[in-house]
Amino acid sequence: MLLSPRPLAAALLLCWAALTQAQNLSELAPLARAHDAALQAAQAQWQAAQSRAQQAQAGLLPSAALTGSAGYARTDVSRPPIDLHAPTQSLAVQASQPLYRPANRITLQQAERGVELARAQLDAAEQDLLVRLGQRYFDVLGAQDTLQALRAQKKAVQEQLAAAQRNFEVGTATITDAREAQARHDLVQAQELAAQNEWQVRQLALDDLVGRAGVQPTPLASPTPLPPLPAGTLQEWADRAETQQPLVRQALLAVDVARLETAKAETGHLPTLDLQAGYALQRQPNGSVTAPGIHSHANVASVGLALNLPLFAGFAVQNRVRETLSLQERAQADLDNARRSAAQAARSAFLGVQSGRAQVQALQAAEASSQLALQANLLGYEAGMRVNIDVLNAQSQLYQTQRDLALARYQVLVGTLRLKQAAGTLELQDVQALDSLLAR
Repeated sequence: MLLSPRPLAAALLLCWAALTQAQNLSELAPLARAHDAALQAAQAQWQAAQSRAQQAQAGLLPSAALTGSAGYARTDVSRPPIDLHAPTQSLAVQASQPLYRPANRITLQQAERGVELARAQLDAAEQDLLVRLGQRYFDVLGAQDTLQALRAQKKAVQEQLAAAQRNFEVGTATITDAREAQARHDLVQAQELAAQNEWQVRQLALDDLVGRAGVQPTPLASPTPLPPLPAGTLQEWADRAETQQPLVRQALLAVDVARLETAKAETGHLPTLDLQAGYALQRQPNGSVTAPGIHSHANVASVGLALNLPLFAGFAVQNRVRETLSLQERAQADLDNARRSAAQAARSAFLGVQSGRAQVQALQAAEASSQLALQANLLGYEAGMRVNIDVLNAQSQLYQTQRDLALARYQVLVGTLRLKQAAGTLELQDVQALDSLLAR
């Protein structure tokens, strides 16, 4: 069946519009989660830890084995004369149930801690991915804003250059004004090329993160109200980081594993007790040496307890205990260091968000002042009270302030994510909440 050209073109247009439509953070987060190799590795590690825990549980469960054998033996005896061809068949089932094996139970507890440790590593990978997504998303927007501001500045400088050339031609201005405007134009053009390259680099980084080319992030709404500062004092955020940060949780679990390893090493002096049962079938069709020619068939059932009591192992147990105690001290030191680092990171992130918000407010005031200064210089230039370089400097100051303001807003938004990451509370909903600040 052939499609007519008009519906086909409309369908292609719709597909192209869907591909080029700007995406928000909520739309890009699932793509990043499905594409990020670090997150997938952490997920695989968590699944492997769950399998290891199930393997460790096998040490407390019964085990059974089926064995069988078939053989042939020829026996020649001179006195009394015996020429025996004796095939033998046997089939046996052996079962064992551990009754007292403290080392196996501790191994299971360690494996369970390993699952929690892998879960903490997965949480850290997920939070790191969300921060990287927010950072690269707003890096692209910041590069776009910088490029747009430079292009607007370039257009304004071109207009000022044209005005300076006209004034020079009519004799109301010197050649200096035109040359100053031309120099500023060349400088802005070079900055535009650098900004174009920077935007392409940032765009490729975002595309690589989500696994899709040509991602277009939705810009911030205008005007852009900043989200409120996350609730809590500086110390509260630090305390939260000392208990909930994934790296701290990993260090805490490592201490538990080290303690269990010491307890397992101490079980080297303890006995083990197993319940064993078996059932065997033995068949000798031609008899045996003691009863040649007599068919024998035996069924043997057994049940009993197996006790193993260690007596001396060359001081291996004592040395192993001393080793695990040293490793336990190291794990405790690592935990203390992780807590201090997490608290410091939370304090730095909190102060960074605070100072960033203050910087945004200051830059907003500076933008308004720069706009008024530019207008005043333009009026003064028309009245002959200002020279061309004054207007160029006022234009440069305005556009630079606008770029700094845009970047400061993005830094505050990313800083909010980093603060929650430092405290270990960052979730997908926190990233999705930033969509309310985007244009619709």
